[in-house]
Amino acid sequence: MTKIDTLIQHVITDGRTALTEAESKTVLKAYGAPVIEEWVVKTPAEAVRQAEQTGYPVVLKGLGAKLTHKTERGLVKLNLGSAAAVHQAALEIEHGAGPDLEGYLVQPQVVGRREFVAGLFRDAQFGPVVMFGLGGIFTEALDDVVFRLAPFDEGTARQMISELHAKKLLEAFRGERPADPDALARTLAGLSRLAVDHPEVREIDINPLLVGPDGRVTAVDALIVLQLEKTEEQTFSPPVAPQDVAKVFYPRSIAFIGASGTISKWGYMMAVAVLAGGYEGTVYLVNPKGGQIAGRPVYPSLGDIPGPVDLVVVTVPAEAVIALLPELQAKCVKSMLLITSGFGETGPEGKELERKLVAAARQAGVLILGPNTMGICNPHAKFFCTGMHARPVPGSLAFIAQSGNLGTQLLAFAKKEGIGIRAFSGSGNEAMITIEDYLEAFEVDALTQTVLLYIESVKNGRRFVSAARAVSRQKPVIVLKGGRTREGNKAAESHTGALAANNRVFEAACRQAGVVLVEHPKDLIDVSAAFSSLPLPRGNRVGIATLGGGWGVVAADLCVEHGLEMAPLSPDLIARIDRILPPYWSRSNPVDLVGDADETVPLRVMEEMMRWDGCDAYIHMGVMGRRIMVQWLAESSAAVDPSQNKAFLKERMQTGLDYEKFFLESMVRLMETYGKPILGVYLLTDEQSRTITDVEGSPFKGVVYLTPEQAVKTLAKMHAYGQWLEREGIPVGERGVRMRGA
Repeated sequence: MTKIDTLIQHVITDGRTALTEAESKTVLKAYGAPVIEEWVVKTPAEAVRQAEQTGYPVVLKGLGAKLTHKTERGLVKLNLGSAAAVHQAALEIEHGAGPDLEGYLVQPQVVGRREFVAGLFRDAQFGPVVMFGLGGIFTEALDDVVFRLAPFDEGTARQMISELHAKKLLEAFRGERPADPDALARTLAGLSRLAVDHPEVREIDINPLLVGPDGRVTAVDALIVLQLEKTEEQTFSPPVAPQDVAKVFYPRSIAFIGASGTISKWGYMMAVAVLAGGYEGTVYLVNPKGGQIAGRPVYPSLGDIPGPVDLVVVTVPAEAVIALLPELQAKCVKSMLLITSGFGETGPEGKELERKLVAAARQAGVLILGPNTMGICNPHAKFFCTGMHARPVPGSLAFIAQSGNLGTQLLAFAKKEGIGIRAFSGSGNEAMITIEDYLEAFEVDALTQTVLLYIESVKNGRRFVSAARAVSRQKPVIVLKGGRTREGNKAAESHTGALAANNRVFEAACRQAGVVLVEHPKDLIDVSAAFSSLPLPRGNRVGIATLGGGWGVVAADLCVEHGLEMAPLSPDLIARIDRILPPYWSRSNPVDLVGDADETVPLRVMEEMMRWDGCDAYIHMGVMGRRIMVQWLAESSAAVDPSQNKAFLKERMQTGLDYEKFFLESMVRLMETYGKPILGVYLLTDEQSRTITDVEGSPFKGVVYLTPEQAVKTLAKMHAYGQWLEREGIPVGERGVRMRGA
């Protein structure tokens, strides 16, 4: 047993829930925190003698196991410059603390204008979490804090520190030296180790963590709180094997239990969705009334079905679901898609009903997806089983949503935009198959290149982080978190019946796992379009070309605001573009194409920018969609000018379409050659405009957005993900979408 083990055990034996300040600092010093030098004394006279030896000015504090909020009780006396001042301060502390006083702490008065805070707490979902932020009086007012899940090393601690909004205070500041980065990193990594070594430590607060004029970091005050009573261990659903998840999405035969002939009922909508979608397996309809629905025979019970059944889609009332399980077991059915609501999302009674259902399903050997789900689809198997009859094309984008409506809305958008879907699930209450199970399945699925998640809660925080990190190392995981506000959190709890995680901790966990976080539903599609279609940028230097100067200004501002760099053009590049553009072009980044009518100009400038070593990514604006201006002019001309050749005008419109197709193909070929992403922004759009355009024979695709903001925000997300992969040690050649065989 170490000295620290002995100290903590002594506190526990005393029945105390908190260490004294001196004890707390002893523990923290052992874990690398730069605690202030201080002395424990028992009487006012000893305090004076120690102050004389230390040298004035000093700080005097009351010490005692029950004195955890000393400042509020007036038990901290600062800047004491004489023996008389120390003696008077000791008497005042003695009066203020009363019988709780066990002694005094004498410290040198440390000077420093920059105050920070570091700490540790245990989150119910994610376990031990380390915190760092602005300290002193600014802690709560500015709320500038960052988090990381323990354990982590000093490298992660440095990354954590760099995320602080007020990180400039850690640099040279008004004549003061930069804060010692090694001391800060050691402190945070030490808190991480302490959390792992001592699970009985519930909270730690180091405030302030003071930075002196010389850059020295000092832990001036500290508190460690213990958890004496053992907390009830959380129980989690056992993991579902990836192959079992896959079987739900590849059924050879399906039975709809609760099939209905009423068009507005789920028992009709789900069956019709599957049949109309071209599903090639066998479909059975089950309803005790028998008869026919949609011209197909209806079986009174599951047992009456002549052939085997891989999956049942259940739409009967919640109270009738458990009674189905013996039939499923007798029929050797292993998977249930449970559409029915009325379970955990409705309150305590619903939670208990869901618990009983899961227990009975496990005993029967049945895996449940849901309940309270909008359905699933797998375009690769022509299996579309959702309430909204959207049928996107097969692709590489896997999408899981804890909101069926949001999920199917985005599916409809994917269909419109031609975005290929690997699989979709409205995960519902996740009684058995959880977000963590989906992640582990997509990790090993060869057809999945990008994972999209809409999450309101997670069942097992630590497992989520582990699974998300494993997937992120191979393919991007893009997450929209619902319940980010207090009101949203309450709505999420009533929606899925699960308490949403602390959003700040959740976001920190995601960043740690390499997850790409987005803020709005539309961002899910925008970001996934790029991640699934473009190579990742190797740096943050952006080249921009635009058909209008104002757009360039807006895009440049957006780049800077999102951490991207507008690289100045090299003299050599300027000379090469001089041979393409008129003499009055901007000669700066963004490149204004000055509205040149020569359709080869945008392509030639794009190639020069891609060749340039100073460009990691390229954005073109206004080239795509220019044909619509021509179309509108042609339509106006045809309406009022009979002398115009209508065949010629029609040919001009077709020429515009052909050019855009050629331009997109050229974009893709340049990405193949140089391995850099190219993103576009439409000038105008119509029904033929798409976010993603496939180019035959290439893993890359043309990606064009409606606004500069969409393009820049997406590029910034790609850059951040690339940086995470670099910190993870993933070789450049193994990151993101890449050439086959690369």
